[in-house]
Amino acid sequence: MARREWTFRGAGARRDAGRVRFRHRDEIWRDFPDLVPAVLFLDGITPDADVSRSVAVHTATALDRLGRGGESGMPEIQAWRRAFAAQGIRPTQYRCASESLLRRLRREGALPALHPLVDVCNAISVAYAVPVAAIDIDRVSGGLEVGYASGTETYVTFAGDVEHPDPREVIFADAGGYAHARRWTNRQSGRSAIRTGTTRALIVAEGLHETAGADVAKLLDALAEALREAWGVAPATAILTADRPAFDTAG
Repeated sequence: MARREWTFRGAGARRDAGRVRFRHRDEIWRDFPDLVPAVLFLDGITPDADVSRSVAVHTATALDRLGRGGESGMPEIQAWRRAFAAQGIRPTQYRCASESLLRRLRREGALPALHPLVDVCNAISVAYAVPVAAIDIDRVSGGLEVGYASGTETYVTFAGDVEHPDPREVIFADAGGYAHARRWTNRQSGRSAIRTGTTRALIVAEGLHETAGADVAKLLDALAEALREAWGVAPATAILTADRPAFDTAG
């Protein structure tokens, strides 16, 4: 099967206003062949949705699992620690998003309420121990690619400070030269974080562990159900592979 390939350019991004594109570059599939990504796109988000039932159910699942052993022993977390080490990142200094959330949940017994979309994504992330990123796609220039940084990209922190990723650090990069996540699943950018005015979001979940194929598919189903329940809209969804690496709402 022919692979769908495209490159991001500023002019093209202007012509394709409203189009949502996402992929992992070939180098990521080459270096992390066990990767299983799930992608969802949701239009029609509001900040007043009730996600309490979904959050409670998935948080309870995570707490039950934590009661049987700490997050560091979970195969999902161990796989991400190996991936971070392969990038030259100390996995106990910089933790993947799901490990950080699980540590907080174990210590505090609950996760903070931030925004209904973020809350449900965080709850499902801890239930499956898999990183889940929610991105305000209207704050992204063109499409998003996951790949190695050149070091020239611009990353905006939640505090508004500007950083530049280290060369060969795995980032989510757009056509405008912005990095929307640093250290792969470690730090999301404040530039495209979900906020009160967000109406369209791209959600990405990525697993690397042995049973990621089955687990990420279950996570995708659970997340799609939670989003339909909260906003009454069926999201567009996909599981990506090295042979079919691109998500594109243009079809």
